[in-house]
Amino acid sequence: MNIFRFFGDLSHLASIFILLYAIETNKSINGLSLKTQVLYVLVYFTRYLNLFTKFFSLYNSILKVFFIGSSLYTVYVMVYKYQKTIKADIDTFPIKYLVGPSAVAAVIFTHKYTPMEILWSFSLWLEAVAILPQLFILQRTGEAENITSHYIFALGIYRALYIPNWIYRYYVEDHFDYVSVLTGLLQTAIYSDFFYIYYTKVMKGKKFELPV
Repeated sequence: MNIFRFFGDLSHLASIFILLYAIETNKSINGLSLKTQVLYVLVYFTRYLNLFTKFFSLYNSILKVFFIGSSLYTVYVMVYKYQKTIKADIDTFPIKYLVGPSAVAAVIFTHKYTPMEILWSFSLWLEAVAILPQLFILQRTGEAENITSHYIFALGIYRALYIPNWIYRYYVEDHFDYVSVLTGLLQTAIYSDFFYIYYTKVMKGKKFELPV
């Protein structure tokens, strides 16, 4: 644990609370991707299979339980509580093109060829691209509520903060996880355009809108 990972985790937690707040405040999931949230459920289940078999710390276990539980709750709220606000004609990104390549990458880039290690690697690759259905909606609609853009920004910062975390661990702990680094860089690259528009629009008090 170090300050970069800690603030990365805080940003991750903030993104979830912002998302749920946005849904309950608007009484709608308009502009949000159900597919992205379903992918996150798959990410957390495949990553935290060791929850009841390997104990690292109370902090680690609480976060694992929270991420699994909150992802399931988010999908539940979107599917059952605000189902009528789902716009299936907009949330149309073909997620098979995310799950399939992530599975292939997990087999190619893994530390050990064991089921747990491959699933862990799969969760990292899938998390790196899971936001794409949400960004696809932004591209199709051309705009987003600021609170929705805050959610995406916090989620992106969470992974961006893990980059200095890896640098810190390399120099201080002599630890280098190339799978985490590759997937983290990919995820940060995917967010790069969003970060730029967020800075030039939302942080200056304007509505998030894609350039025409």
